[in-house]
Amino acid sequence: MGLKEILEVSKPRIIVLLVITAITSMYAASILIAHKPLDGITLIHLIIAGALSSAGSSALNHYYDRDIDPLMKRTSTRPIPSGRISARSVLMYGLGVSAISVIYAWFTLNPVSTFFIALGIFFYVMVYTVWLKRNNWTNIVIGGFAGNCASMAGWAAATGSMDLLGVLVGMLVFVWTPSHFWCLAMKIRDDYAEAKVPMLPVLIGMQKTSKYILINTAILLPYSISLVAFGLGYVYLGVALVSGGLMLLYHYKLTKTPTSDFAWKAYKVTAPYLTIIFVGIALDAAFHIPIIK
Repeated sequence: MGLKEILEVSKPRIIVLLVITAITSMYAASILIAHKPLDGITLIHLIIAGALSSAGSSALNHYYDRDIDPLMKRTSTRPIPSGRISARSVLMYGLGVSAISVIYAWFTLNPVSTFFIALGIFFYVMVYTVWLKRNNWTNIVIGGFAGNCASMAGWAAATGSMDLLGVLVGMLVFVWTPSHFWCLAMKIRDDYAEAKVPMLPVLIGMQKTSKYILINTAILLPYSISLVAFGLGYVYLGVALVSGGLMLLYHYKLTKTPTSDFAWKAYKVTAPYLTIIFVGIALDAAFHIPIIK
């Protein structure tokens, strides 16, 4: 099992995204809730545990989807279907790294952070990959909760517990995920149809899916803004308005041009949102100007 194949099954882009949400959440919670400087040692432990959990669960996703990946152009060159690595090796790697991540978190972080790291693995592998992905159009909606767990693990790493603002910040991932993933699903609709995966564009078509995306983003924008009522300030508000407003504009345009090409453009606008909004949360903590006093 070569390094290139290990990296591929670990989905490094997802690792980076989830680690960013975890460390920005930890920083914000340290300043806004715990009222203390960021603990650098705990931060390093969070990055290691979070990266391992993401890599392990992604590898298990590769293993489980080994039968449908060859049917889709986008995934047909993955390590297992292309024959570059054995399915058993990926399974052992995924199980081992997932277990190590939880054990590592238990000894280096606190029980609440460890719980959310374990919950993220469970939700991504068992709830999304095994249960929902092939059986129900809500797959990515409910499965999107797995992404919340990285943020919540980071929040809990700073506070040792979970409060309302920590939950609401984590839920940004959940509310963003459908708009993000349905844009991609519109782009590769034929792939999902070939593999008989019930993604929304396969079931209801491109036009209706574009409307669902617009509705979801119309929920995301006010939801993101509402977080200022729970302690976030003007810096975050500005970031949320601009980034969410841009998404809303593109998704409105998508309803007028519900093609795979424009869906890809909308996807590229949607993809950076999560990084931007969580960096906005960290910047808000660093330069906090509260709206609600």
